[in-house]
Amino acid sequence: MYLKSVLQLSVHEEGIRKKAWVAVSRFSGVTSIEMDDKTGRMTVVGEVDVPRIVKKLRKICTAELVTVEVVKPPEKKPEPKKSEDFVAYPFSINYPYPYHSYHQPYCYCNCGGGTK
Repeated sequence: MYLKSVLQLSVHEEGIRKKAWVAVSRFSGVTSIEMDDKTGRMTVVGEVDVPRIVKKLRKICTAELVTVEVVKPPEKKPEPKKSEDFVAYPFSINYPYPYHSYHQPYCYCNCGGGTK
């Protein structure tokens, strides 16, 4: 069931705010997180276990549960169907010359020892 829970946090530093945000975002089932910096209220929406979130946040800062309410889950929009009208025509590339690997000779010097 989708829950919208409002938590009151005592966040006085930016580092604690970031830690709280990361801790809540790592819970599975969280769909959205909002935080009001002036009042210190965090709103968490999703299929989550709220007491576990509060317990985790209490390790970081002072956290209290304000309200919990059941909300309707967001409707999933059906994806538009891809048209199957695209036809790929097979083709082959015919090179005018066959590929051969020609190796250059190893030594370019006059190794015969001949004189002029």
